[in-house]
Amino acid sequence: MDIDEGGAVCEQIVDAVGSGVVCERTFVERVLLGILARGHILLEDVPGTGKTLTARSIATALGLSFSRIQFTPDLLPSDVTGTFIYNEEQQEFEFSSGPIFASVVLADEINRAPPKTQSALLEAMEERQVTVDGETHQLPEPFFVIATQNPIEMEGTFELPEAQIDRFTVKTSMGYPDLDGEIELLRRRANRTERSPSVEQVLTSKEVDTLRSLPEAVRVDDDLVQYIAAIARETRNDHRVSVGVSPRGTQQLFETARAQAVIEGREYVTPDDIKQIADSVLSHRLVLTTDAHVNGVQKDSVLADVLDEIPVPTV
Repeated sequence: MDIDEGGAVCEQIVDAVGSGVVCERTFVERVLLGILARGHILLEDVPGTGKTLTARSIATALGLSFSRIQFTPDLLPSDVTGTFIYNEEQQEFEFSSGPIFASVVLADEINRAPPKTQSALLEAMEERQVTVDGETHQLPEPFFVIATQNPIEMEGTFELPEAQIDRFTVKTSMGYPDLDGEIELLRRRANRTERSPSVEQVLTSKEVDTLRSLPEAVRVDDDLVQYIAAIARETRNDHRVSVGVSPRGTQQLFETARAQAVIEGREYVTPDDIKQIADSVLSHRLVLTTDAHVNGVQKDSVLADVLDEIPVPTV
């Protein structure tokens, strides 16, 4: 599979997911962007917009195993990773894997679990492995987490630590559907025998690995490498920002820019690729100062100002 073919496949994936989920095409492309960049996705939106259906549809289109973990205040780390149980027949303890052992893991309402359980995801997201009672177990390949959180209902929730937020390559939201989309939802509900729309499988697990390797072949000119670094460094100098983009965030902007080129079917990155995805990749990594919070400053507006200040290279 070359990059031209990869771009066509990405279009098929977006079309397949779009046939089951009523949402903007750009939203599905952002989710796919995180997958191609070998990262994880955080979906923040109000209930009922279709976040769970999106995750399930992505898994179906990619031909990957799917697991859903409903995060609650009483959820234990072992409920996520698994635990050892005693096998009376074999007279020994054996590992019983938890729901984290799937290629696509939906961490539903991740901010409802206590910090100890949230931290159980850190090793899985970073190392693609889990350690239980000193024994390490490798997770399936490919593996990525699609986490959701509700931004309006704070009671009974635990704020995600910055270390965990920084491990999400892309943060995006679905938003409400437009009028035509909402009418389409009602038409689907009219037929109660087919409430869940079907999504066609586009790839196999092996083909997903091939698709995710394509960004490695995308060319990034040195001027654009410097442009990416300049954007990250400028976020650390802004007076409204307490903590700017981390080096991990800088690298992930580089990775997602290459992934965006693949989605577009190009063998090279352009400045527009970087500007187009910067908000989804960088905004959630910023920690604003207390004064900025009091004054109602938004992270995306800070990043927009940063992008305006950095000279765009001519490629």
